[in-house]
Amino acid sequence: MTHRSAVSRAAQRVPRHHTWPALLASHVFLLLYCALALFPIVLMIINSFKDQLSIFSAPFALPNAETFTLDGYKTLFAGTNFAGYVLNSLTVTVASLALILVSGSMAAFALSEYRFRLNTLVALYLSLGIMVPIRLGTIGILSLAVNLHLVNTLWALIFVYTAQGLPLAVFVLTAFMRQLPKDLKEAARLDGASEYRIYGLTLPLLRPAIGAVMAISLIPVWNDLWFPLILAPGEGTKTIVLGASVFLGQYVNDYSAVLAALTLAILPAVLLYVLFSRQLISGITEGALK
Repeated sequence: MTHRSAVSRAAQRVPRHHTWPALLASHVFLLLYCALALFPIVLMIINSFKDQLSIFSAPFALPNAETFTLDGYKTLFAGTNFAGYVLNSLTVTVASLALILVSGSMAAFALSEYRFRLNTLVALYLSLGIMVPIRLGTIGILSLAVNLHLVNTLWALIFVYTAQGLPLAVFVLTAFMRQLPKDLKEAARLDGASEYRIYGLTLPLLRPAIGAVMAISLIPVWNDLWFPLILAPGEGTKTIVLGASVFLGQYVNDYSAVLAALTLAILPAVLLYVLFSRQLISGITEGALK
């Protein structure tokens, strides 16, 4: 009898009544934690569709025929270019994630596939970006953006966020690429495939890692206020977080409009995060098993 079969038989002999209480307790804890985390978001969305009097008199009640109103959203879109802010944030986020994935996967392929003299040094240098906050170089970044005439353009934000997300992307993707079977790549080389073709063949095998990188990089890009305020504060280049912050300062006493602005500011990020959540969990669990 092998060791694995012995362990399997021992696991089968464990009474199930010893495991279900722990399983039930873990599920109850996770459900309570999920409810606690989602409660403020749900409360904010519900109250964004109510008039100001109802927000204070019955904050936990659902909107009904008497309290339901879209005045907050009407004020939001009438007073600001909120649709433009959403479009700017989507443009910056999608372009940054695309550059992070393309550049990061290429760098990871080179570091994992080729052995050269500075291989370890380059990997360590890129890893420093995970530990050193990019905001420490704000003055240098602003000076560079001014010299390149990128101030008040979305390209300034895209380049900064790409540089911010590359170290983690390279670190995660390199670890996954080193686990791929070398026979697949060697067989492709024997068939005459170019290195770019081999790189393209490895990408479908990295879907969990790519999803994890996208989910992790998404939130810092979408929620950032620092660099949009410094590099792109113009009306035509404001992101949704910067636009919502300015709006909140102007309509601080209009709580319906404030809640509407906060709802629209977080909703796209939540939806995008939900889309990539399965890949994030898969990437984390597979990385842990490897």
